[in-house]
Amino acid sequence: MLENLSVTEKQILERLKTIPDPEVEVNIVDLGLIYEIRHNEKEKNINIVMTLSARGCPVGDTIMQHVETVTKAFLPEYDVNVELTWEPQWTPEMITPDGKALLNM
Repeated sequence: MLENLSVTEKQILERLKTIPDPEVEVNIVDLGLIYEIRHNEKEKNINIVMTLSARGCPVGDTIMQHVETVTKAFLPEYDVNVELTWEPQWTPEMITPDGKALLNM
């Protein structure tokens, strides 16, 4: 889902790699939780579509807040919207090769 990202979107993605999922200590990008990043230069907004590894995740709100905070720190002049989706449902197959290496999979 993250193909064809602009340079700025790739930079956002790199910053999101600093956010770990506290339950497994792997970043949310390598876990496959970030589905989409849309950056609109003209309207100065960023929309990030993400999921969580499970409904009812006890730290879900905290993770989403970190996504907004990290993005806003990088691009303070932008409005940042973090959207939670459950479609498609997250599965371990969405973990990147780097994430699998970190998890010894």
